[in-house]
Amino acid sequence: MATYVLVHGAYQGGWIWKPVVERLRAAGHQVHAPTLDGCAERHHLVRPGITVATHAQEIAQLLFYEDLARVVLVGTSSGGMVICKAAELARDRIARLVFVDALALMPGERVGDIVKRVSANETTAITTGPARTDAEKRLFADLDPDLRAWALARYTPHPVAALEAPVALGSFWSQAWPTTVIRCRRATNPPEAHQRRTAERLKGAWHELDTGHYPMLSQPEELTRLLVGPVS
Repeated sequence: MATYVLVHGAYQGGWIWKPVVERLRAAGHQVHAPTLDGCAERHHLVRPGITVATHAQEIAQLLFYEDLARVVLVGTSSGGMVICKAAELARDRIARLVFVDALALMPGERVGDIVKRVSANETTAITTGPARTDAEKRLFADLDPDLRAWALARYTPHPVAALEAPVALGSFWSQAWPTTVIRCRRATNPPEAHQRRTAERLKGAWHELDTGHYPMLSQPEELTRLLVGPVS
C-alpha cells in the first residue's frame, strides 16, 4: 500500500480531496490531505508573509513529523508549485510526484505569466480570489448543483503572496523525479502547453481526464484510478 499526501490549490482546503481520500483509504492506502496556512478552516489565520515557500515548509514538516517515507506527493492547481518546493525540501521522502491540472513554475516565473484570467480577482493586502458569483458560474460550473453548493460553502480567498510572488526553486528542475501529469481537458488553466512542459521536463507519464479543473469532485473515481494505477 502507498502513502499519499494530497496538496490543494488556491481557494481550497484539504476538504476538496474528500471524495478521493475516502476512496484511497477504502483501498488500504495511507492518506494525508492537509489544509495549508491561511486557507479553508485556517483562513482566520491569514496574514502577510504566507507564500509558496512557507506552504512547502508545512508539507515538508508534515512528512518529517509523521515519519512518512516513499510518499506519492500530489498537487492540484497552485498546489503544484507547493509540491515542487516541498519535494526539494524533503527529497529523500518522495517516491513520486503527481501534478493534477497543476502549475509547475520555473525559477522567477509568476502565476500571471502562465494563467490568463477571464475576470479580475477581488484582491486585498493579504488575500485574492474570484467573486463568489464568478466561482459559482465559472470555477464550479461543471459540478452538479448539490456538489457546487457544497464547494461554494467552503471556498475561501487565497493568501495573495502565495499566488503573486515568484517561486524560489533551487535544484528541483535539475533532479530526476518519477512524475505523472494529469491534465483536465475542459479547464482553461493551467494551459495545456504549460502542463506538457512539466511532463517533458520531468520525463513524466501523461494522462488526461475529460472534465473541468476539479476532477477530485467531478470525477473522483477516475482520478483515484489514475493515482493508484500509474503511481503505485
